Amino acid sequence: MIELIVLVLILLVLLFGIWITFQLVGLLVTLVVAAVIGWLADQIVPGRLPYGWLGATVFGLLGSWLGSLLLGNLGPELGGIAIVPALVGAVILAFLYNIVAKQARARRL
Repeated sequence: MIELIVLVLILLVLLFGIWITFQLVGLLVTLVVAAVIGWLADQIVPGRLPYGWLGATVFGLLGSWLGSLLLGNLGPELGGIAIVPALVGAVILAFLYNIVAKQARARRL
């Protein structure tokens, strides 16, 4: 009886470890897709996004949220992110960021 309980506990721990691994891989894929979307938006919009890849990832994630509000889940999805709306949202956010950053620089001068 004790052996059965120990085997069940070991199985539960292994299943939990597998579940956590898949969750982390999914999160990693989502962050990579968001970083690529943000980088593409940075290439499309004149000017530069702040903080390099970290900024591109943030703009990709926020662009995904904004794009899904505006366009829904249009087009293919990768890593839980709809590509077309995410790119449109990231481009909009990058344009808005560049406008605000230029105005802030103009006020300082």
